[in-house]
Amino acid sequence: MRVTIVGGGIAGLSTAWSLAKQGHDITLIEQGSIPNPLAASGDRHRMIRRAYGDADGYARTIAEALDSWDLLWNDLGVSHYANCGVLGISQFAGDGAEQFRAGLDRMAFEYEYFDAAEAATRYPFLDPSAFRYAYLDHDGGALFSERIARDIKAWLKMRGVDVRLHTRAVSLDPHTASVRLEDDTLVQADRLVVAAGAWTLRLFPSLAEKLMTFRNAVVYLEPPEDLEEAWANAPAIVDIGGKSDGYVLPPIDGVGLKFGAGLHKTIAENPDANRDPTAGEGERIRRMFSPPFSRLDEYTVSEVKTCAYTFTADRRFFSTRIGNTLVVSACSGHGYKFGAAAGRRIAQALETGDDATLARWLRAETV
Repeated sequence: MRVTIVGGGIAGLSTAWSLAKQGHDITLIEQGSIPNPLAASGDRHRMIRRAYGDADGYARTIAEALDSWDLLWNDLGVSHYANCGVLGISQFAGDGAEQFRAGLDRMAFEYEYFDAAEAATRYPFLDPSAFRYAYLDHDGGALFSERIARDIKAWLKMRGVDVRLHTRAVSLDPHTASVRLEDDTLVQADRLVVAAGAWTLRLFPSLAEKLMTFRNAVVYLEPPEDLEEAWANAPAIVDIGGKSDGYVLPPIDGVGLKFGAGLHKTIAENPDANRDPTAGEGERIRRMFSPPFSRLDEYTVSEVKTCAYTFTADRRFFSTRIGNTLVVSACSGHGYKFGAAAGRRIAQALETGDDATLARWLRAETV
């Protein structure tokens, strides 16, 4: 089967990986580089965690996600995963971190519980007067996304996949599975997969009823010298509590300390616009983390990176079949942790035509 995939983020790459293993003829079209620093799958490391609040279906599916990553590591010959654990910090009753903890309880996942004083002793970058408690899930941590993209790209090329970089798809016919490129070249296939992330609506504007595009940014920080060792041995942080929807990835294996906050996102009608960080943007994100971190004014902003991604109203993954085309979209960084598993599921749906099972899996309605 000839398959064209539009989008070289983790969904497109992992779909190409899965299909190539089955011997299909694959063309992968990516408008930028792989990895693409402007895409939702870009950046240096991303979180994988079992804590999922009230989305129990996704919490259950993490086992399949981890198994699928292991299959990918086996093919690549190297693992790009650091199981550093995942911490939650609750500032007030009912905040995001407490909802994540409740989900761990429902799933009967084990974790360590710390009162504020104990947590601050273990993690001295925390202010014990600023939060109620913390908890540590020893399963989960960081996926090194840039390394994953580079190695899958190399693996695909060695398998004979036609990987076209800096190639923009300007239009497509979903019924004939054909894609017209910027140079007016027409790429024809039996099946077409569109995994274009924030750029999906350019190709399918009618999906604006289902998908909304956002811009956000993350900040890389240099901590005070006396806290460097504490951060070097820290887990990922799924939620800092409070209202910021803040998360942290620790400095690990040569990758810096990263802070990001869902509260910082804004609607972006054009995913290519406003991609340069604004003046003071890193400092604004940094301030969202006090509380529960102390001495934040001593942290130095080293870099700010922007990203663009899609959300669905219910924050679940999305797929739809239009003719001979399958359109798939994840939900912000929420989708990255399931990347390898999603690719395998998408490939299976292409081979079997069973879109209903794929849609249910993507929505975590069945596992």
